[in-house]
Amino acid sequence: MNRIVEKRNLSEDVFRYTFEAPNIARERKAGQFLIVQLDNDFAERFPLTIADADKEKGTIDIIFQAVGASTLKLAALEVGDSIANVLGPLGTPTHIEKLDGPVVCVGGGIGVAPMHPIVEANKALGNKIIVIMGARNKELLIMEEEMKALADELIIVTDDGSYGRKALVTEPLKELCESENPPSQVVAIGPPIMMKFCAETTRPFEVPTMVSLNTIMVDGTGMCGGCRVTVGDSTKFVCVDGPEFDGHKVDFTNMMLRLKAYKPQEEDHKCRIGVTSGEKK
Repeated sequence: MNRIVEKRNLSEDVFRYTFEAPNIARERKAGQFLIVQLDNDFAERFPLTIADADKEKGTIDIIFQAVGASTLKLAALEVGDSIANVLGPLGTPTHIEKLDGPVVCVGGGIGVAPMHPIVEANKALGNKIIVIMGARNKELLIMEEEMKALADELIIVTDDGSYGRKALVTEPLKELCESENPPSQVVAIGPPIMMKFCAETTRPFEVPTMVSLNTIMVDGTGMCGGCRVTVGDSTKFVCVDGPEFDGHKVDFTNMMLRLKAYKPQEEDHKCRIGVTSGEKK
């Protein structure tokens, strides 16, 4: 179970795995995620979003960036290896409905991966889809062909101008909000700072904006409280109440501070397992 059947290196430290998980492949819906544990009961549990699934083959796809101790260990696995524990699908599925105007999906970096099922589901319902993909440079763009096949319009931006338009994702997003046919909804997934500024870009236009949060999680069932965020006047748990929330109500400043809570321990663990600056030993 959970045997890896395909491994692809999408960029220097971004990987795409296809692995066997028939029950999850059958039940998953857009917006849901997994909790992964690599070996024993004492290993770290961490969340990963589902990028794609094949019900017939009983496989799911994950795309992740090897940046911490656990994801570096995950990146060291090869085809034929198995992921010890995979729990899912978790979280509340994306609410998708037929809308009059376009749905603008903004994906930053590997945030394009969890966006893919949401784009698929909107397309299946008949919504017009405009996808904005952004990355620091051309080498870090992922799933371009998959998005091109689904989107009615695909806009690509890079920070350095090495591919597509030299811009941040918020620039074409603002232009679309100012157009004669503004979005009925915006979905933004990517680094927290990107989602924050996407929400601030749409706020003056009162365009409903959904963001998908990837916070610290342990159990994925709402018991540990590690993933709590402030949304409006309420405390929410990303694992059970989310991962998607109204971007205009999320307290991104507090969320970003909480994401740094275990950074010293993470750096210490990487040093103890012999991994520094992305180097696997």
